[in-house]
Amino acid sequence: MAGLNCGVTRALLGVLLLGAARLPRGAEASEIALPPGSGITVLIKPGTPTLPVKPCYIIFSKKPTTMLFIKSGERKAFSFSCQNPENHFIVEIQKNIDCMSGPCPFGEVHLQPPASMLPTLNRTFTWDVQAHKSIGLELQFSTPRLRQIGPGDSCPDGVTHSISGRIDATAVRIGTFCSNGTVSRIKMQGGVQMALHLPWFHNRNISGFSIANRSSIKRLCIIESVFEGEGSATLMSANYPDGFPEDELMTWQFVIPAHLRASVSFLHFNVSNCEKKEERVEYYIPGSTTNPEVFRLADKQPGNMAGSFNLSLQGCDQDAQNPGILRLKFQVLVQHPQNESNVTYVVDLSNERAMSLTIEPRPIKLSRKFVPGCFVCLESRICSTNLTLTHGSKHKITFLCNDLTRLWMNAEKTISCMDHRYCHRKSYFLQVPRDILQLPVQLHDFSWKLLVPKDRLSLALVPAQKLQQHTQERICNTSFSYLVASTGPGQDLYFGSFCSGGSIEKIQVKQNMSVTLRTFAPSFQQEVSRQGLTVSFTPYFKEEGVFTVTPDTKSKVYLRTPNWERGLPSLSSVSWNISVPHDQVACLTFTKEQTGLVCQTGRAFMIVQEQRTRAEEIFSLEEVLPKPGFRHHSFWVNISNCSPLSGKQLDLLFQVSLTPRTVDLTIVLIAVVGGGALLLFALGLVICLVKKKKKKINKGPAVGIYNGNINTQMPMQPKKLQKVRKDSESHVYAVIDDTMVYGHLLQDSNGSFVQPETDTYRPFQGPTGDCPPSPPPTCSRAPTAKLTTEEPSPGCSPESESEPYTFSHPKMENGSNENTDIPLLDAPKPAEPGE
Repeated sequence: MAGLNCGVTRALLGVLLLGAARLPRGAEASEIALPPGSGITVLIKPGTPTLPVKPCYIIFSKKPTTMLFIKSGERKAFSFSCQNPENHFIVEIQKNIDCMSGPCPFGEVHLQPPASMLPTLNRTFTWDVQAHKSIGLELQFSTPRLRQIGPGDSCPDGVTHSISGRIDATAVRIGTFCSNGTVSRIKMQGGVQMALHLPWFHNRNISGFSIANRSSIKRLCIIESVFEGEGSATLMSANYPDGFPEDELMTWQFVIPAHLRASVSFLHFNVSNCEKKEERVEYYIPGSTTNPEVFRLADKQPGNMAGSFNLSLQGCDQDAQNPGILRLKFQVLVQHPQNESNVTYVVDLSNERAMSLTIEPRPIKLSRKFVPGCFVCLESRICSTNLTLTHGSKHKITFLCNDLTRLWMNAEKTISCMDHRYCHRKSYFLQVPRDILQLPVQLHDFSWKLLVPKDRLSLALVPAQKLQQHTQERICNTSFSYLVASTGPGQDLYFGSFCSGGSIEKIQVKQNMSVTLRTFAPSFQQEVSRQGLTVSFTPYFKEEGVFTVTPDTKSKVYLRTPNWERGLPSLSSVSWNISVPHDQVACLTFTKEQTGLVCQTGRAFMIVQEQRTRAEEIFSLEEVLPKPGFRHHSFWVNISNCSPLSGKQLDLLFQVSLTPRTVDLTIVLIAVVGGGALLLFALGLVICLVKKKKKKINKGPAVGIYNGNINTQMPMQPKKLQKVRKDSESHVYAVIDDTMVYGHLLQDSNGSFVQPETDTYRPFQGPTGDCPPSPPPTCSRAPTAKLTTEEPSPGCSPESESEPYTFSHPKMENGSNENTDIPLLDAPKPAEPGE
């Protein structure tokens, strides 16, 4: 056993000699001597290496070690085996100050031992002051004052101050602080521990604080924060982010010049589960008649306070089984009063229903420099960075802000009607209340949420001036626009952004709808007053949306399917009702040749239907889109989607342009010449027939036949475009040619005249199509087909069908005023049934 110990001793001595022989140059020896009775201890121990490095040792008494402890009254010399010991070791210096058995050494605190005696390592000086719990101790910090930082934060220069207190035998963290702040004094009750952390490269030789004796403060601590001008301070409760001690009281004193204004904002807080008392914050505000003013942590905190004030956090008796956590992080902002702070604005929402208004900061990039805050104050005292006003009340607000353009407003109003019998055809005018427009803050969004009973009613949006849809080809450059969307169970459909100066006269939505007025410039107030929107409840229809469009003759109209970014939802259908003036021709053009759509189930179709003739053209959207085509009458465009494969969404953009209707002069000339030749031929044929009949009849004087039932007055000119002659006697003659004597030969056996069958013209009397074309069933659709149909569209009433131009055979009844004209040519005999 003795031989083993001797071997180990020899090996250790060999390592020591080898290390001494390889001792790098520049590794100088250090010596620390602590005076006896000073209460100071020094500990050199390994730090936390940041990178893998070679081992380093402390060489003390020619022996390598990793830790060295020096007590009061001792002197020790040592060195390091490496040239960069700051990467391996730290030094901790602690001084115990006993204020319980004797007087406390009040006054400035010095760094002992001095920096020249300590090795170049990261240093931590700790002063542990023990005092009776009825004695108050005050830490006074010289300039620059301290700034509190949160857990995990670091100071720019690496110098930090950590302050803790005691509640009986339990340590309580007051906070960690950097330099260049507002904290000037911290008062503690019953002892304090102060730690100063200095990096190895920092040559600081003073502590920067002093200790003073104070009477009992009867609370955990008091932190004093001094503002000499504009600025802000962020402060935290004790033990943050852990829980504040149970049933304790902590106070912050803010010293502020009287000409400045202060506002408090709670950045983060939690409340515990209280059995007794209630957690709260208390304000002592000079000049207030209600001191202290008590608020819950969830309340809006005071603002626009002139001069100094105190803020206290009071805990409660917590539930032993489920105590919870009380913690608070808040900010105090001090700035000069603004002109707007003296102006009170009244926002009257007492007559509004289901409406709210929020005033909040615009999203901006944060700056390291101090930026005065923007606060909205209710009744001039309750201030916060954002404020929400609700309907049913009259509100008085002021602004504490150096630049009101840093704020904006967002409002929301709900209009609902759930009784379809009462709501049918009822309309509302969407307008921003005047009290909102008179505020000195720009309105960003005003949203109307329109709710209807499911499958009972739909909505129609009619603008005072026609709208333009925002597209890449035609961008809205107005000071405001409307964002229109429909909301349904599990599906939101964004119809697009619309502005004034377009061709869209109406937007119809199947279900619930939201309309958002979004502004881009303060001048929108003048423009929006001329625009206006009216929403009405209409009978329910099954399409997702219907657009009524009347194109402008001077510009193209660009239209695109809803949900442009994500694609038209599966199995949904949208239609456009496009009107074409009688003197114009419309050109329908698609901006791309193919949609790139691939259907997983079902088929995707586009139907183009002329409203006058009901002629339909059906195109498959999985194939090539139709080339530009001309439409001479108003028409429908219906797009119906399938269930597409993932990533293959349907989005279509098309344009409609109008050109004047032109007539081909060659066709007109041919028609005139042909009509004239036909007329000459007919006259010649009539003359020939008359001459042949005169040769067969004995010549004699003209015979006059008296008819007592005729009107002896000269026949009047028939009215223009008169289509029925039974009301006119222009076909009755007072004197007729002798050939008409043989008119009795045309009578039948019953003595009545035989009426030849002739086609009569019936004018178009029905309205144009008000319902979009319904897509045919998926199984009957052809990829590309053209057809003409006279069948009514499903979902449309028969009365709404367009009546085509037809010729019919009228039935004559006995006793009626029949047309007795003799045809020039014999009418063909109608075919008998069955032939």
